[in-house]
Amino acid sequence: MTEILKMENICKSYFMGEEEFEVLHNVSLSIRSGEFLSLLGPSGSGKSTMMNITGCLDVPSSGKYYLSGNDIDGLNEVELAKIRNKEIGFVFQSFQLLPRMTALQNVELPLIYTGLSPSERKKRTKAILERVGLADKLNSLPNQLSGGQQQRVAIARAIVTEPTILLADEPTGALDQKTGIQVMELFEELNRDNRTIIMITHDQNIARHANRIVRILDGYLTEREEP
Repeated sequence: MTEILKMENICKSYFMGEEEFEVLHNVSLSIRSGEFLSLLGPSGSGKSTMMNITGCLDVPSSGKYYLSGNDIDGLNEVELAKIRNKEIGFVFQSFQLLPRMTALQNVELPLIYTGLSPSERKKRTKAILERVGLADKLNSLPNQLSGGQQQRVAIARAIVTEPTILLADEPTGALDQKTGIQVMELFEELNRDNRTIIMITHDQNIARHANRIVRILDGYLTEREEP
């Protein structure tokens, strides 16, 4: 498998007034294509900062980050946005669907910037929604969908552009246990299709759905090869 993500001695600090707080300490991590990795840690462990750097929403204070062979160091906001668009599909705990758009329109939205024709966008969007089990909900608004269905729409939107990595932040946090398990089964199916998934979670039971767990505590990573 090809290495698609590599972090070398990543540190991240924030300043409050004149005082510096180091959130990540010499983090090194390598992820290969087709892996399903959970980043497991409690609140305040640094996992959100780790997610932001992984998703190119923030940059490290020091260290090196390579994504699909690209050195992220020194990129400006426009360049980081292009990397995010091409490489990362985001799934959030709160779904972040546009309330006045149908499921079809929400999923199609990222494709508007790809240059695909309207007919090709519709064709791909319908196929993805069918893939996540929502072929009969194309014209439903978010408030007409259950929480689990909304998260499936969000997952469809994240993968419709065929990103290198699917980055999921507490994807079951707003769901009941049964629905959360169904969403995790969908992630497992997507991973069997060779999609690379990085999941951020505080829940050990959810983390076990991945085939590799990395624990984070107080800004330090502890590698655990097996759940």
